Amino acid sequence: MEEFLAIGMILGFMLFLLIGMPVGIGIAAAGFLFGWMGFGDFLFNLSPARIYGVVTKYEFLAIPLFVYMGVMLEKSRVAEDMLEVIGRLSGRLNGGMAIALIVVGVLMGASTGIVGATVVTLTMLTMPVLLRRGYDGGVAAGAICASGTLGQIIPPSLVLILLADIMGESVGTLFAAAMMPGLMLAGLYIAYIIILGKIRPELVPAIPAEERAGLTGWPLAIRAVKALAPPLLLVGGVLGSIIGGLAAPTEAAGVGAALSIAIAALYGRLTKRMIWDAAQGALRISAMIFFILVAAQVFSIAFRGLHGEDLVKDMLALLPGGEIGALIFLMALLFVLGFFLEWIEISYIALPLLLPFFKEQGTDMIWLAALIALNLQTSFLTPPFGWALFFLKGAAPKGVTTSMIYRGVMPFIAIQAVALLLLFTIPGIATWLPQAIGW
Repeated sequence: MEEFLAIGMILGFMLFLLIGMPVGIGIAAAGFLFGWMGFGDFLFNLSPARIYGVVTKYEFLAIPLFVYMGVMLEKSRVAEDMLEVIGRLSGRLNGGMAIALIVVGVLMGASTGIVGATVVTLTMLTMPVLLRRGYDGGVAAGAICASGTLGQIIPPSLVLILLADIMGESVGTLFAAAMMPGLMLAGLYIAYIIILGKIRPELVPAIPAEERAGLTGWPLAIRAVKALAPPLLLVGGVLGSIIGGLAAPTEAAGVGAALSIAIAALYGRLTKRMIWDAAQGALRISAMIFFILVAAQVFSIAFRGLHGEDLVKDMLALLPGGEIGALIFLMALLFVLGFFLEWIEISYIALPLLLPFFKEQGTDMIWLAALIALNLQTSFLTPPFGWALFFLKGAAPKGVTTSMIYRGVMPFIAIQAVALLLLFTIPGIATWLPQAIGW
């Protein structure tokens, strides 16, 4: 009977989503309803302690601080300066501006980790320019979406912070494990743009020589230092202190938030209004994350009480191929769920149900976390509900159609699948850096 209630709870939650109920409310409602049907008021006695444990967890203090750092950098227009400089540095290449997009996506991802802010910023800054320079609309849209989502795998990433809690690993270890897969993915994006520039140069033309002539030589070098040095120092300081063991993620997040204010002041753009808007933006994003975190505790208590974990373990044990077969099933499941759900929903619904099996099998949790993070990133690009697609469509100029955006992201989704396959077959891509620094 209890196993049927556990299945009903999952189906009930999916039904709540289909009828348009907000995710946090839907997951809590499913947990309370089926939990009460299974063991009465006892669930309500357990929930406060679990919720208190979430909202008082020290590591989670890093979430609003990293979010604030990202919002402040986005509002100080750091990306605008980086794009112009990197675009000129790579302007002679076919696809040079698209390559600049990917590089800025890496730097913005490591500085902000906020997909919405990065995609909207890159769209508003570059989409009109790329179209005016003769870029194919689909290629431009795909490059913007792909580069804007790199912050979900390149640390410091909110995905990695929450995965560390779900999987029982340290945040610093997952940051180290995700560094090389994230850079590998960015490298594959750049390789695709370069190859496309060789095969179909008309789709990604170079910046005209007369436009590049306005800023060259030492003036360009000085401009590059001014545009790139502050963000690079911020990223190096925050990630270096965490991976090097000099600071906990929460402490480094506080330093990063303070440094983002200093960078805005250094660029001469810091105002009281900017500080207030950044605080409001960080509050809204953080409140959404914590509300789902709290609601997921109710769902988790009820599912475990109804022996749902045993049901999932038995199901995975029946899959052919043992541990490898279960891993392939997990990756396929996450990929399919990414078409319909956001990463935070997938993380707190699917993963807690499946992870106990892999822990019993002795799977390397560091490698598994990197695989999951890389897989979850595809949820931002996959139609019909990829959030990066919505963000780009909302900020794109007239003439950029939904079909154009969908066409443009398909090659980048295929590249993500290649990166996932490489990481699956070569675990050392994720595990060598944590091992090298003794974690």
